[in-house]
Amino acid sequence: MRTPVRAIPVTVERWVSRARWLRWLDAVVAVALLWPLMAVMLEVTAVPSGVATLTLVGALAFIRPLRLRWRPASALVALAVSRQLRPGDVAWCVFPGRVERAIVTARRGWRLVVARPDQGPSEGLELRRTRVLVIEATEARPRE
Repeated sequence: MRTPVRAIPVTVERWVSRARWLRWLDAVVAVALLWPLMAVMLEVTAVPSGVATLTLVGALAFIRPLRLRWRPASALVALAVSRQLRPGDVAWCVFPGRVERAIVTARRGWRLVVARPDQGPSEGLELRRTRVLVIEATEARPRE
């Protein structure tokens, strides 16, 4: 395998490893929210309702659309990390399994439009900041 032309910064590598932990934190939030509900619905003690909750969350994890949309903890962190990004800033987009360098071309509320090097000048990729971790590159232009 060839080495990349430009190395990924250490801070971005840290966020890539943190992204996996954030998805586990999303699962913990699901358990914390469902456990009391299951205890009330099943009218049982903590242990049986905990087992039922873990079983339900484990089963729901196999439903891909639900798993992709349930991001309470990772969405908040992604919004906080990308809140400083403005059009013209250079950023790193952390997708599942890959990291890409991009330039932010527009910002619309919870969405960012980024241009990647392999795209044409008029093309842009619109990303929800709650679904993709977008980290500002350290070489970004200075703020005014």
